[in-house]
Amino acid sequence: MDKELLRVVIIGTGLIIVMGLLAWSYLKNRQLQEGEDYDFLGINKQGKRYAAPVSTENDDVGPARTIKQDEDFYDSDDDLEPSPRLSAPAIIQFSLIANADEGFNGLDLANAFSIVGLEYGSLKIYERLDAKRLVDYGVASMSGTGTFPERDLESFFTHGLIFFMQPGVLDDAQIIFDDYIETLQLLAIELDGTILDHHKRKLTDATIQALRFSL
Repeated sequence: MDKELLRVVIIGTGLIIVMGLLAWSYLKNRQLQEGEDYDFLGINKQGKRYAAPVSTENDDVGPARTIKQDEDFYDSDDDLEPSPRLSAPAIIQFSLIANADEGFNGLDLANAFSIVGLEYGSLKIYERLDAKRLVDYGVASMSGTGTFPERDLESFFTHGLIFFMQPGVLDDAQIIFDDYIETLQLLAIELDGTILDHHKRKLTDATIQALRFSL
């Protein structure tokens, strides 16, 4: 994939993830009624994916991974070394959940994003841009449409943030991943939040190292 198309690809991925968040919210409500066990990415016990963040068909991010491969990647025991046979997921997606009951306030978010150098983009989400103004990774809201308002920030609240990156289209995925993790950790301190992996469990060093090893 040409570097010039990176911004379009990742911003488009942001839109898909926002829609996936809405689908996940709907499925979680159904879970309470039907007792099904859906994980954060919209996969139930039968292995059916309801909202895929990105398609790997006919692109340059490598062969499509199966759901079972993704589960094996994230669910490996913490005391085991990551297998060199595993490839990175098409999307690396973590969340930052507010510890306060009222969630994150818009003004606090704007200030914190400014501190870590994230910029407000045309799709109304925040982005990490490289020297060529191309997107390395994005941040969406877990509330409403997944976007952030341009004004009246003092009245905006969200209970969490979604961080996502697509390593297969990045030239320096490992370096960007390090910045991705550092930014998450800094924002967790600045905003008083808890970092969760895609299974809604606390993100561990073992998971971070397994992902880094795969890039």
